[in-house]
Amino acid sequence: MSSGGFSRHLILVCLAIAGLLGGLPRAGAQSIQLSPEQQRMLNQLPPAQRQQAMQALREAQGRSTNGAQQPFSSLNEQAGRNDPQSVPDAESQEGEVGETARAEPGSTLVIQFQLAELRPAVPEIRIAEDPALAELEGSGVYRVDEAGQLELPGVAVVPVRGLSAAEIELRLGAERALRPFEITVAILQTTATGTAALEPFGYDVFESVEANFEPVITGPVPPDYVLGPGDSVRVQLFGNVNGIYEFEVSRDGVLNLPEIGPITVAGLPFSEFRVDLNTRVEQMLIGTQVSATMGQLRTIRVFVLGDANRPGSYVVGSLATISSAIYAAGGISEIGTLRDIQLKRQGEVVTRLDLYDLLLRGDTTDDVRLQPGDVIFVPPVGPQVSVDGAVKRPAIYEARGQTSVADVIALAGGFTADAFPEGARVERIGSGAGRVVVSVDASSAELRSMTSRPGDAVFVPNVLPEYQQTVELVGHVYRQGPYEWRPGMRLTDVIQSVQMLRPGADKGYVLIRREDPDNRAISVASADLAQALENRASSDNTELRPRDRIYVFSLEFGRQRVIQPILDELELQSRYGNPNSIVTVSGRVKAPGTYPLEPGMRVSDLIRAAGDLSEEAYAVKAELVRYDVVNDEFRSTDIQEIDLGAILGGDDTKDALLTEHDNLRISGLPEWDTLWTVTLEGEVTFPGEYRIRRGETLAELLERAGGLTDAAFPEGAIFLRESLRRQEQEQIELLAGRLQADLASLSLESVDTTGSETLETGQALLGQLRDTEAVGRLVIDLEGITQNREAGLPLELRDGDQLLVPKQAQSVTVIGETQQNTSHLYEPDLSRDHYIAKSGGLTRRADSKLIYIVRASGAVEAGHRSRWFGRRSTGRSDIRPGDTIVVPLETDRIRPLTFWAQVTQILYQAAIAVAAVETFNN
Repeated sequence: MSSGGFSRHLILVCLAIAGLLGGLPRAGAQSIQLSPEQQRMLNQLPPAQRQQAMQALREAQGRSTNGAQQPFSSLNEQAGRNDPQSVPDAESQEGEVGETARAEPGSTLVIQFQLAELRPAVPEIRIAEDPALAELEGSGVYRVDEAGQLELPGVAVVPVRGLSAAEIELRLGAERALRPFEITVAILQTTATGTAALEPFGYDVFESVEANFEPVITGPVPPDYVLGPGDSVRVQLFGNVNGIYEFEVSRDGVLNLPEIGPITVAGLPFSEFRVDLNTRVEQMLIGTQVSATMGQLRTIRVFVLGDANRPGSYVVGSLATISSAIYAAGGISEIGTLRDIQLKRQGEVVTRLDLYDLLLRGDTTDDVRLQPGDVIFVPPVGPQVSVDGAVKRPAIYEARGQTSVADVIALAGGFTADAFPEGARVERIGSGAGRVVVSVDASSAELRSMTSRPGDAVFVPNVLPEYQQTVELVGHVYRQGPYEWRPGMRLTDVIQSVQMLRPGADKGYVLIRREDPDNRAISVASADLAQALENRASSDNTELRPRDRIYVFSLEFGRQRVIQPILDELELQSRYGNPNSIVTVSGRVKAPGTYPLEPGMRVSDLIRAAGDLSEEAYAVKAELVRYDVVNDEFRSTDIQEIDLGAILGGDDTKDALLTEHDNLRISGLPEWDTLWTVTLEGEVTFPGEYRIRRGETLAELLERAGGLTDAAFPEGAIFLRESLRRQEQEQIELLAGRLQADLASLSLESVDTTGSETLETGQALLGQLRDTEAVGRLVIDLEGITQNREAGLPLELRDGDQLLVPKQAQSVTVIGETQQNTSHLYEPDLSRDHYIAKSGGLTRRADSKLIYIVRASGAVEAGHRSRWFGRRSTGRSDIRPGDTIVVPLETDRIRPLTFWAQVTQILYQAAIAVAAVETFNN
């Protein structure tokens, strides 16, 4: 829909809604209330039009609130203002803080067309059936053409010049074909590049930002300065007559001097005036001499007309020239000439000024001084030619007369040092409607005979950035960079000694990237630099070619990052019949990865490329996986066994030739990484860390360590294992999760049902369980182990195991639900109940039926027969030094958490284990 059609359509909708409302909204209304019919009419509009219609009604409501009527003409004006071609955007309506970006010819727009899900259906517009609309969906980059129009191919051509992004959204929303879309527009602030970025030469020199130009009326006066009305002359007499006088030339050009009389000086050069004055003084004032100088200079009014930035009348000093008048007028506009500025006096052209003479050669010959009433006229610019590329002053130049292309390049200052004039080209308008390109040799004399044409664009390229007849050294070396190539040049001519290499450089594998000079196809070669330096006549001292690039790798930092660009180049040039020339090595080498396949590359070469075998490599055999395409139908896999030992021994017959995509795998020595360490601490004859072999038992290790000391307490030995610690920790976390879930369930019941004590006890247990850290203690019979009477299988050691052997214990500890948890000196005659009594007795929450004993070894013994333990307590259990008596919480009274006893048992036993370890460490 056109802009006018859109406005008229909006007017009708507004009037129809207003009519259905029974007129405009009443004064004092807070919102516009629409009936279903009115809402239906609004919903038929696209969002942009719907928003504008509502805005028009709101403004009409505002005017009605103020007591004003809104005739049809006012609504029509409102619709006109809502036309996207004339309405300012929201930012400008609210008052602009900064300048809003607006579309101009050449502007770049990013527009997103997104289907509106809540938009009422438009049956006559089916995107799926319209390829042009389907192509629009999504984000795209568009350019405003020279006419200021936005072309949506196959859909519409929309004028957008001068519109902001918000206005463009509204304008596009007015197009019927674009109704199904929600439209978002962004105007990119781009910077011109290339020829489009060139500026006309010289115009910025004369631009002045000051609107008021103050004329120069002081300063030295040249001898040929012409006197005129308004000039001030200072005369000094000395001798018989002394005095200093200053006189002004009258309007009729006469200077009245006392005792001398009037002298006509208008139009007289100042040098002639001084001679005439000296003669008059000598004749009329005997014995008196005179000295004459200029005082304040007069001002004159001149006109700067034509294509100046600020044409008009200007008052300038009497010493002003054409160029200073142009500066006073703000310079010359881009459509005005710099090469044919005319000075007119009484209707006649008295001189012409070419500002290029002033700007390029400093020649002010034609920059003459002005006289009152002079007119400086700036005609339109003449033919223009742009010069870009490797010239000293890229710009747009104005050609004058029959100017050759060579002359235009001379205007641009000539070539830069890196110019390639033989590859210059001239783009010009051809005889038809299009442009043509003419290749020229800008360094030849023939270019002077080639006349430039209006609109020509001369481009002088730079020399190619790539080095010619050179080789380049890069990588882990001190002297990187290009080197001159010469016939017969070899690797050691570039890398002359190991002193050129940085510490840690790989001397066994130097990679050479090579280009075919005819088709620029990439290939690679490698060399053993150590062998080349040792024997310069060997084949490892590779002969170099022009444009070779030599890579020296670091053993520390790897090489895949450096090799990857070469691999990418090889992949780009691979195709059917020319597979990608890469091979891969994995396993126990220093630098596993993918490497370029060299002509004649073998298994040993690939191992050398990977930095050689690592220390733990299994050097007996390796595995080579090879892929072959069978009859162009499928790819087969062949696995070969490589006799690595023979290759390392120098048997070339076993050194298999590699093909594309081969994969070499080097295994590691079995059990190389099985370096297990066990720690023995405490009452061991030789404590410390011990390396053990796989399958070694604790008894064997203790024998190596000299056994236990006489002060050892075997029953209290603590054996710790990391795998057990992890399992215990997982169990603790699992129980904590279950306990938290039960507490959450209990919290939903009433306090009368569960009891506050239950929740408090549960929360306390949960907090203790969260803070508990597993130690991974394994209960062992150390005395039986040392005396070779182990029950069951021998205890095999694992990496990280710890054995802590304490001194003889002398105490018994009581913990749990007693009045005072403490440790007591061991007395052989005391029973379990005696020790509990010494701790203050049981609390009311204690479970006397489930009291158990944790032996110093970590083993648990109980007395009463229960679901946890099988023996009935008599209260006189056998108590030994180092034992811990545990009085658990009576969980049967705290319903309904049946596994709380298990939680308390874990807490107590974990506390005992932690206490034992901490006591030993202290």
